[in-house]
Amino acid sequence: MASSRRPFTIKVPCSSANIGPGFDVVGLALSIYLTLTVTFTNEHPEAEHNCTITYEGDGADEVPLKPDHNLITRTALYVLKCHDIRDFPAGTHVHIKNDIPLGRGLGSSGAAVVAGVMLGSTVGDLGLSKDRMMDYTLMIERHPDNVTATMMGGFVGSYLRELDPKDTERKEIPLSEVLPEPAGGLDTGLRPPEPPLGIGHHIRFGWAPEIKAIAIIPDFEVATATARGVLPTEYSKKDLIFNLQRLAVLTTALTRSPPDPELIYQAMQDKVHQPYRKTLIPALSEILTSMTPQSHHGLLGICLSGAGPTILALATENFERIAEEILARFAKEGVHCIWKVLEPVQEGAQVTEL
Repeated sequence: MASSRRPFTIKVPCSSANIGPGFDVVGLALSIYLTLTVTFTNEHPEAEHNCTITYEGDGADEVPLKPDHNLITRTALYVLKCHDIRDFPAGTHVHIKNDIPLGRGLGSSGAAVVAGVMLGSTVGDLGLSKDRMMDYTLMIERHPDNVTATMMGGFVGSYLRELDPKDTERKEIPLSEVLPEPAGGLDTGLRPPEPPLGIGHHIRFGWAPEIKAIAIIPDFEVATATARGVLPTEYSKKDLIFNLQRLAVLTTALTRSPPDPELIYQAMQDKVHQPYRKTLIPALSEILTSMTPQSHHGLLGICLSGAGPTILALATENFERIAEEILARFAKEGVHCIWKVLEPVQEGAQVTEL
């Protein structure tokens, strides 16, 4: 393990999935980060799996710090065990600094999975390419929109090929919270199955440089399983065509400079997931229907970020006024929010030696 004793950092951006009509299809990497600082010490020779964890940031009171329970290190152990490595290098210390709000629709679990796969590849000196690391992330996450944006960067469309059940049912494979319990990742002593090659495929779209994302982040969580639970099992042909038409326009409209507010606003409408999630998020319907480019200069479109409750407003200017209007709508419902202006992150997740 030539790299196993050199300290390094892993910096992983958050992501917003769905983006209007692109349910489970498109994702956008954005400038809130999960950062791992990995060092090596002789201070804890008896540490479980040779790994100690410290944590700061969002979720500090709830995130487990045992290597086989924490999603990041559990994922790394899965990658290592696929290569017949049972533990981290001796003395591994992982300091996690997480600025991504948990359970808010900004891809926190996807970022953790990406960070874990990169951690396993780096400490194991496995030399996995980003494309191969994507196969590992998709064995764990199974929804490619968030993890693809986080790993690869930019505004991306993606799909996951259908997997043979025998490739996914082994209990050694850890699962993120998107999937139901049991969480998996159990250490049975067996070597876990390596993911098939090319599970997921993606394409990067352009992004007009004028467009920024205003994230309005409420102070409550919506579990992904809950948000998926309110969706219907079947959709009408009319609603599916509605979304497909708009998605086909949106992926090009967001590349055009200068952006066309009216075209983008109409192309960001959705009938597949947002109408069904309005019961989970106070003020969502009012925000989506009452704020337009005509009423708020600089606004291009508004959508639910991922499963919510974060609201994403795409805009070219007037960020504070747009944010304050959405904050006021939430305040009427007794919901406190914070807001941030975020930039697209084009380079995706990165490993840097210290």
